[in-house]
Amino acid sequence: MQEPDDPRAWPAAAPAFARAMHAQARDALDAATRLAGDRGDAGLRAAFEALLRAQDGARLAAVFDSAPSAAVYRHLWRALAQAEATSTGGAMDVSVFALPVVVVAGRTEGAQDFVTLPAVLGGAAGVALCLREHGALRGNQTFAVGDALVGADALALARLPQVLALRALPDNAAAPLAPPDLPPAPIRLSGDHESVHLRFVVGAAIAAAGVDLFEDTTAGRFGVPLARLLGADLARPGATVLALPHAPRRLVPALQAGLGLQREVSAQVFLSNALRRMRGSIGEPSAVISAHRSADSPSGGELRLSLSSPFGPRDAEGFRCPLYAVDRVADVVQMLATLLADCRVTDVRVLPGVHADRDGDTGVPLLFRADALH
Repeated sequence: MQEPDDPRAWPAAAPAFARAMHAQARDALDAATRLAGDRGDAGLRAAFEALLRAQDGARLAAVFDSAPSAAVYRHLWRALAQAEATSTGGAMDVSVFALPVVVVAGRTEGAQDFVTLPAVLGGAAGVALCLREHGALRGNQTFAVGDALVGADALALARLPQVLALRALPDNAAAPLAPPDLPPAPIRLSGDHESVHLRFVVGAAIAAAGVDLFEDTTAGRFGVPLARLLGADLARPGATVLALPHAPRRLVPALQAGLGLQREVSAQVFLSNALRRMRGSIGEPSAVISAHRSADSPSGGELRLSLSSPFGPRDAEGFRCPLYAVDRVADVVQMLATLLADCRVTDVRVLPGVHADRDGDTGVPLLFRADALH
């Protein structure tokens, strides 16, 4: 399936320093030898390290906002992740990390028109204790977490250098490690359906230089107890809350992982509800996955999943699956296909090409029915 590459997402005009980094990324991608590619990557990492040290979020964001292609964007993203992981040069390093939390929540029957989950953890110390007791961060004990569930925008590229500035070691070695002080992102619930939200618990840890605290990318033993703790902390009258915490990672990979997890859980919730309705009324549906241009998608494009049956011409269901600039479209298609297989949907069509956003006749978002394909 072709990537929906919206020219709006890749501006032709870019600052000179950004163009230089784009050219270096292209050269690294096209290098004839691995040695040449490694030299190009080392230059990119050094440039990103300089931007992080200077706390220049505006220039950092400009490099990515003006990337000329998805391939260049992904290569720059990998180099930035490597730059974030680079040691600060001393015997000890402070690593700033984020633990993605996907929150599935909805209003209970009879609740008021909207319910707000404040996203402030009354038990941040309990979160840290849970992580310590269950061996998160390779058993590291010297870390602290903030008491806010923060949104993805708090870790956006323009803000990333300021958050990573916490990697400086405390002046007083005996002083306790301070967690990042970031604003919470409350979750507002309205409507009759469950919604899926992404938040992060952000923290900082001290370890010997060169020790990778984040090599385990699974929630492991702390997943279930931490889910219970977070769910109890978020619970409010009139709301149902399920918190799904995932492994702590450095900020750049945590943001990418969190967005992907939110998308996957959203697709799971959609399929669970839609298949239950359709199988109870019209029988087994067929699925169509298609790529579309979309001005309101983060990258200018998205995948769409439609469920339909010839026995229910008015009972189609659709899901809009966002694509992010760092994504490989084939990977997201495979995620949807795997979920459909897990849900025992056997008739799945993947359409080639990139399609329009809207139906030309009705003006509504374009979705394909399997029984209308030729």
